[in-house]
Amino acid sequence: MKKEYIYAGFAILCWSTIATISKLLLGSLDSMQITFLSSCFAFLYLLITNIFKGNMKLFKSFKPLDYLKMSGIGILGIFIYHLFLYMGIDRMDASQAFIINYLWPIMSVVSACFLLGEKMTARKTVAILLSFAGVIIVTANGNLLAIGKDTLTGAAFCVIAAVSYGLFSSLNKKVDYDKYFSMMIFYFAATVVGLIYIIATKGSIRLDLVQTAGLAWMGIFTNAIAFTFWAIALKIGDTAKISNLAYITPFLSLVWTTLVLREPFNINSLLGLGVIVLGIFIQLSDKKKV
Repeated sequence: MKKEYIYAGFAILCWSTIATISKLLLGSLDSMQITFLSSCFAFLYLLITNIFKGNMKLFKSFKPLDYLKMSGIGILGIFIYHLFLYMGIDRMDASQAFIINYLWPIMSVVSACFLLGEKMTARKTVAILLSFAGVIIVTANGNLLAIGKDTLTGAAFCVIAAVSYGLFSSLNKKVDYDKYFSMMIFYFAATVVGLIYIIATKGSIRLDLVQTAGLAWMGIFTNAIAFTFWAIALKIGDTAKISNLAYITPFLSLVWTTLVLREPFNINSLLGLGVIVLGIFIQLSDKKKV
């Protein structure tokens, strides 16, 4: 098996737990608190990792403009992405929000065409349209006209999250910084922005052991490790093919939300995800590098 698929597979496994754990945490913490604290855990883990890897010497190799770029990318793809994703999950079923969020691989493919000069082939176009149709099927749950205000607001937040991470994926590949070091800076920037907000609003945070464990899992595994592995996979593999693999995650996520959160596992979800998977197979069957 190619190395990029091993990296992508581990990231997918970790990401499948996001909807369930964040929904549980949202029962006692708000979206900003979760974004800040999970980013903090991610930064600390990546700091330790970079120290052991001997990457701290890279500090001197970057110019102020490089740090400005990394900070901007981190705020866009880490802070904004997570904040709006959690806001979306807070306003609708976790399973629905997570599937809507999976517009981001589509956004990665589209942004790669504009930012990286990758060619938009017929197979990519068909895969994008099928994947988008699948997301609509799952979101509507059989009746577009019956979508409530909270669900619509949550969906809008998840779309914003998807766009921000799609842009992040392409920009992260374009700048070509060391992935472990740049991820540390990304999460540092997200942590700083979150901390500024918490201080400005005079917010206070009290955590119990269970909340701390959940935030640590979100920060270290679903954020730091998974996002770094995914960035590496995108760097060494084809953006469109790797991005479409991410659609496997909602299947695993639906299992977690059904077993843990007791959310309904209905035929519309199965139908929509079936259409999404069809789009994946069409994209992956394109063996030609573009």
